[in-house]
Amino acid sequence: MSKPEASSEANSEAKPEPGAKPKSTPKPQSGDNRRGAIAGLIIAILILGVGWWLARDLTSASKMQDCLMSGRSNCNVIEPAH
Repeated sequence: MSKPEASSEANSEAKPEPGAKPKSTPKPQSGDNRRGAIAGLIIAILILGVGWWLARDLTSASKMQDCLMSGRSNCNVIEPAH
């Protein structure tokens, strides 16, 4: 007879009383979520900018190296006068 008593005690602890408020998790502030999203966006833009700059720099270095390896001596880029 001790088994039914133990199970009834466990059931009464699991169910909240009718007058008690149900426990709810506290909601995070919306400002914290936006701060994280904005920080992530800034970091993504920085990474894209650095990647773009690096790609252009490596492309120009590769073109210069290809020109020099072909035996040419006039590989410098000449900028037109404004």
